[in-house]
Amino acid sequence: MKKIKLSAILLLFLAGLPIRAQQVQPVSKDTVLNRVMENNRKLKISEQEFLQARADYRQTNAVFLPNISVSHTGMTTNNPLMAFGSKLNQERINQSDFDPALLNDPDRINNFATKIEVEQPLVNLDGIFKRKAADSKMEATRLKGERTGDYMKLEVEKAYMELQLAYKAVNVLEKAREAALSNQKMASDRYKQGYLQKADILSVEVRVSEINNSLHYAKSNLENASDYLEFLMGQSQEGILKPTDSLQINSLVETENAGISEERSDIKAMELATEARKDMYKADKMSFLPRLNAFGSYELYDEDIFQGDASGYIAGVSLSWDVFQGSKRIGKTQKSRAEYEQAKLEYEQYVSKSTMELNKARRALKDAENKLNLSELAMQQSEESLRIRTNRYEEGLEKTSDLLSAEAKYLEKELEYYQTIYEYNYAKAYLEFLTKK
Repeated sequence: MKKIKLSAILLLFLAGLPIRAQQVQPVSKDTVLNRVMENNRKLKISEQEFLQARADYRQTNAVFLPNISVSHTGMTTNNPLMAFGSKLNQERINQSDFDPALLNDPDRINNFATKIEVEQPLVNLDGIFKRKAADSKMEATRLKGERTGDYMKLEVEKAYMELQLAYKAVNVLEKAREAALSNQKMASDRYKQGYLQKADILSVEVRVSEINNSLHYAKSNLENASDYLEFLMGQSQEGILKPTDSLQINSLVETENAGISEERSDIKAMELATEARKDMYKADKMSFLPRLNAFGSYELYDEDIFQGDASGYIAGVSLSWDVFQGSKRIGKTQKSRAEYEQAKLEYEQYVSKSTMELNKARRALKDAENKLNLSELAMQQSEESLRIRTNRYEEGLEKTSDLLSAEAKYLEKELEYYQTIYEYNYAKAYLEFLTKK
């Protein structure tokens, strides 16, 4: 008996403690959503993925733009061929330089060359298709990031409702604890008057302990919900968030006849990814064709560093054709074709799965609506039953066990009702998420 009373006192003390010794911060759903869109790390990762894809696309500008390089080279030599060629480039050849003795055994000569080289692609068909593939990939990444934003909005809706539900559970259990303490006092008075047995008092005390234990867990769940919402917002867990509005039934955007749109950002991203695979397959096939490039260079020569008394240029066009590279290109083309076929199948599978999820979401919404109506009715009936039994108990016409059973049933149905509101609201939000264009 002493152990039971001690446990009840301890649970009463724990349940009466404030929710974490931290500041409670009121927050609206719009504020949470704005902070998530600004600070959420998952969205920032998606942004960086798009920047990477855009950088890959910009690299393909090389298909049209020239390659330009500048170099300055210095050397010294007494090699007969190099020495004569260097003096010739420097435009310093004299009649005496044709002396066989000097040609065969020249003096050491310094040569400094400044060279500007330009290479301009003219016809590069495989590069053009690679550029198209990079463009499709960039757009697919952008749409993927857009869908991630839509998902984060849904996640905010869910997390915010979970926090609302957690506060509802705490409030309901606190009211249940007050009622249980009132019944405990009433039972104690009646026990002293000789109207109740010791077993009835013990049952009431056990009921108080159960409610306090449930309240303790409810407060822990509240803190977990608050921490998760702060995590989504990309901020440290320094306080307890409190919604500025309570959990209630949300209105439904008309989606009854809406279907899966092929323009939905994630589906469109899958389509573009398939298109990118197709262009890569074409690019690998085009690699068998020749390439046409223009080239040119302008050169400055002198025997002193950073000088250029003599100059010359080269310009021309190059047609190159890698006729055979073993079986490397053949295998690469076969691989890209298989990847393209795989991408098509994945796209079809994704659309089919999305349609299945939509049908499932519609049924879930209908089930949640039916459950909501039934749970509301059950809560009202259990509340009326508890009221009647409480009045009869006060008059000594009801057993303690029956009162405790009615009290437990009402608490169960009230918590179930708010849980059903959460399920109904989320089912609607998820259906809107699936049918968004």
